[in-house]
Amino acid sequence: MDGRRSPYTHLTLIAHPIRRAPGWGTLTAANAAGSVRRATLGTEHAYLSHCGTIVPVVTDTMDRFSTKRDVPSGYSSDLARMSTTLRDVAASCGVSIKTVSNVVNGNLARVSPQTAERVHASLAALDYRPNLAARHLRKGQAGTLAIAVPVLSNPYFASLCATLSDVAVEHGYTVVIEPTGGDRQLEHLALKGLSRHVIDGVILIPLALGVSEIRPEGAAVPVVLLGERLFDAACDHVAIDNVAAARTATQHLLSLGRRRVGAIGAPRRQQKFMASLRLRGYEDALREAGQEINRELIAPALPSPLSYTRADGAVAMRRLLGLQRPPDAVFCFNDLLALGAMKALQVAGYRVPDDIAVAGFDDIEDSAFATPSLTTISPDTDEIARSAISMLVERIRGTGAEPPRLVQPPFRLVVRASTSGRESGDVSTK
Repeated sequence: MDGRRSPYTHLTLIAHPIRRAPGWGTLTAANAAGSVRRATLGTEHAYLSHCGTIVPVVTDTMDRFSTKRDVPSGYSSDLARMSTTLRDVAASCGVSIKTVSNVVNGNLARVSPQTAERVHASLAALDYRPNLAARHLRKGQAGTLAIAVPVLSNPYFASLCATLSDVAVEHGYTVVIEPTGGDRQLEHLALKGLSRHVIDGVILIPLALGVSEIRPEGAAVPVVLLGERLFDAACDHVAIDNVAAARTATQHLLSLGRRRVGAIGAPRRQQKFMASLRLRGYEDALREAGQEINRELIAPALPSPLSYTRADGAVAMRRLLGLQRPPDAVFCFNDLLALGAMKALQVAGYRVPDDIAVAGFDDIEDSAFATPSLTTISPDTDEIARSAISMLVERIRGTGAEPPRLVQPPFRLVVRASTSGRESGDVSTK
């Protein structure tokens, strides 16, 4: 790249279903001021970072690259493949464009097997790829879905966006990723269809908007909600059972014979969202085990995923270690909190899990590679993504069921060394 400033300075990230160019494994999200965050969004979507801003890689033009040397290695070949037309294929095998179209679309009633075989051979030789954008336009659609996510610096959200994008591509859609920062105005903009982009539907993880603000009749496009807020909103909703998941993690700690099980991540005020639900599951497990709720063992955090960081976990753990009787186990409301807590324990000279066992939530990639590896609740993000995209596509096509649906994908407890004391050698997640 030369040193020129890219004109594309907005934080919106666009994932297109094209082959990743060599060396493009990381998405860099940055604002115009130049603060940079990184999140891996999978290997099947290409992005170009230019001078601290995002330039979305598109499949139908080279206008965003001023010179040939600006095109990353491997990208020009993608453009060449996308430029292959039905006319090219028809000319190569000596049939009509209509015949090629019939083969591509599976309409083989009027095409002989020999001709179909010849067309398929030409399609493969020319590496023809259908123009999905044109197909959507013929249906009066943009072929683009938006994912409005609070923040990409959280590995769970970054991984979820990658999975959602992969599933959207399977349905023939491009994805626009819009980090909202939990800002009411940006979440409202997402409901209105993102005025800067033409989109067909939105997957929204709301933090600021209330139930009264999220109504299908008030949205410009179909909406599916993700996450643990606004269960009463009149939209399709996908969320795991956080109460049951937190109860499972706490029961695991109690099953190890631990009797002073602490919690890290409780909200400072009661709200109907993730932290409150996970706190309820933690408390339910204690009550079921015949234990009283000891408030001094519950370390709060601000009621927002934006504050759930390793540093927050370390601060909360140090607070618990300052008690006259520290906990012998802690359930952290996400993996970042748990990783920070384990670092604080290491610095203070405590052994995990011998002195204090630690469990987290989310099963981010780092949890499998921590020392010791982290026991955690693993939501089925594949099922979350498939449910959300499927329901959204159904709403777009007018085939979605009434009334709005709530889908609760499964979760599982992944037991690792931070509670078992044994490293299994299995570093796989999900």
